[in-house]
Amino acid sequence: MSIRFWLAPALAAALLTACSGPSADQAARLPILGERDVRPNPNGGPADTIFATAPAFKAVDQAGKPVTNQTLAGRAYITDFFFATCPGICPKMNGALLSVFKPYATDPRVAFVSFTIDPAHDSLAVLDDYAQRLGVTNAARWHFVTTGHSATARDTVYGLAKGFFTAAQPDKEAPGGFAHNGTFALVDDQGHIRGLYDSLDANEVARLQKELPVLLAEIAERHPQATAAQ
Repeated sequence: MSIRFWLAPALAAALLTACSGPSADQAARLPILGERDVRPNPNGGPADTIFATAPAFKAVDQAGKPVTNQTLAGRAYITDFFFATCPGICPKMNGALLSVFKPYATDPRVAFVSFTIDPAHDSLAVLDDYAQRLGVTNAARWHFVTTGHSATARDTVYGLAKGFFTAAQPDKEAPGGFAHNGTFALVDDQGHIRGLYDSLDANEVARLQKELPVLLAEIAERHPQATAAQ
């Protein structure tokens, strides 16, 4: 069973609320997706626009290290949602993400975060084995994470999936017992979601590969000293 169509409402909502009508100096920048709040300036100047950020999370990666929004602050990162025993779309998803990862495998400006939607099964050992078989040997570069093994852990990760404009839920009819889609989310150094990509579409993966450098150039403008130090 495929639920790739679940992306449509979320993506439509994100694009409708994206930063639109960029000025000339912003033309090459990616939109900011999600809700935004326009607040009047009490001093009578231009209104302030407050953009939504990615959902807050606390997770642990395959090396046993904590991973949070704060861990990733200051860097671009890409997320997906998968499970280790997935016989359906996950192998293609993570194969596509691997093609994006390889040019940045040693680049400290970029991180990759794969959330398991089956924390009851996907222990740290299972996640580490999955990463190793994919060829990812440095957990600091690509985090395969779990939100925990409690009874609420699955609900937690399903909520996170929604916050990253994708979807996941138990489904006895779906391959492996979970229905989910293959959306990648691109997040900037300030926690804003800047792009959504269908991992099962080669053109969408290619778009991510083209847009990631655009975002990195924008981040470099905000952090010139950090860029010079690399």
